Amino acid sequence: MKSVDLTRRAFVAAMAAAPLVGQDEGWVELFNGRDMTGWKPQTGPGSWRVEDGLLKADGPRCHLFYDGPVRGADFKNFELEAEVMTRPSCNSGVYFHTRWQETGWPNKGCEVQVNNTQAREHKKTASLYNLRNTYKQYVPDDEWFKLHIVVRGKRVQVRLNDMLVVNYLEPTPPVIPPSMETERFLDHGTFALQCHDPGSKAMYRRVRVKPLPDDLPTEGEPYAADDTYKLILKEGAHGVPLLDQHVHPKGGLTVDAAVAKSMHDGIQYGLAANCGQGQPITTDEAARKYVQSLQGLPVFIAMQAEGREWVKMFSRETAEQFDYVFTDSMTWTDNHGKRMRTWIPAEVGTIENPQEFMDTLVDRAVGILEHEPVDIYVNPTYLPDQLEKNYEELWTQPRWERVVEAAAKNGVAIEINNRYKLPSASIIKLAKQAGCKFTFGSNNAGAADLGRCEYGLQMVEECQLTGKDFFVPLSVGATKAVQRKGGMLRS
Repeated sequence: MKSVDLTRRAFVAAMAAAPLVGQDEGWVELFNGRDMTGWKPQTGPGSWRVEDGLLKADGPRCHLFYDGPVRGADFKNFELEAEVMTRPSCNSGVYFHTRWQETGWPNKGCEVQVNNTQAREHKKTASLYNLRNTYKQYVPDDEWFKLHIVVRGKRVQVRLNDMLVVNYLEPTPPVIPPSMETERFLDHGTFALQCHDPGSKAMYRRVRVKPLPDDLPTEGEPYAADDTYKLILKEGAHGVPLLDQHVHPKGGLTVDAAVAKSMHDGIQYGLAANCGQGQPITTDEAARKYVQSLQGLPVFIAMQAEGREWVKMFSRETAEQFDYVFTDSMTWTDNHGKRMRTWIPAEVGTIENPQEFMDTLVDRAVGILEHEPVDIYVNPTYLPDQLEKNYEELWTQPRWERVVEAAAKNGVAIEINNRYKLPSASIIKLAKQAGCKFTFGSNNAGAADLGRCEYGLQMVEECQLTGKDFFVPLSVGATKAVQRKGGMLRS
């Protein structure tokens, strides 16, 4: 696959490509605010009605297709704007490039998801469903928000209010996720609104379109999808959240470049700040500035809690501002008072007794999982260079069982790490059996080694992991670790 341009210029160009919402020239209203003139619901349910100037979805599954006079209800390139409000637990959507069908799910075209708090799946509002999923809730129920969809050639951009969430370039030839019906690719057709089920109540108060010329060129060079790209689409369509929750904007990787790569690859990122003794962020003030710097971007905001001192360095209030907190057992103090960072050989020194070292490492890991308010345990089973060659011998089943049991008991997810290719498949299977949740994580040193969760995707296949086996931050009904165990932090 052609690599994405990791420059600020590329990201700024992508952001600018979708015109600002609200420009009025060339727009045509598709909903008149009085009745369903120009719209045709599927046969039977009667789930759509116009009330108080609003187009309301309320009832059994039913799709409402535009069949009015604008462009003969056949659009290729366009801008579409819809103002939407959802009730709690609503699942709805906006289809484009589709066609009328009397019953069932539309079998042609693409869908932009509308789902703020419906808990049955993790794909949230503004996802280009199963092609570019986003897993974070950006807008609340019971408030109006604006979806802005732009199609130019083979590129689709979706904005939620003013935030660019999707910047999808269809590969050549198109790749259709295997769980989806045929014809899920960019073509031409009409629009449709979705009433998903009786519990999914949505309201649309404005739907308008700006038709664009059919011969607009596609911005960006065409490319062919490789095997990893296809696997990303496959697993995402099967419900595995394509989230890399351990990405560091450093080493030549700017925040803007990270967002651009995330959109290009189809993997949403959690951008993590290193917080702790000797790290770039050592104070509440600096941590809060980091959180503020990422507001308004389609990313999760993560705190990497470094070393065991972090619980005394940061307040509970500050930690709660992050979407989640993660840590590892790579920085600890041994039974002789020696503090070490295990990835630095000089700090570890000679390990006279590997068995004692391992027992201490397991004790420290279990202590972290039981007491520290963290959501994810990252870099799991990492060993210093001095011991790495004996990984299988030293990570005995009883040792790893202690870690797995502590993680499961305390609701801490286990990272499947792309950098170190950890943990092994046998340990992942053991952790799955114990009821642990998992995450993908790169732990990149910079731009050059930020991959596409290749090891994690391999483990999904080998260990038969499903979407239910994964932790997604801020899931409906869930609490953060800092809310459950924040008493260790400063008040």
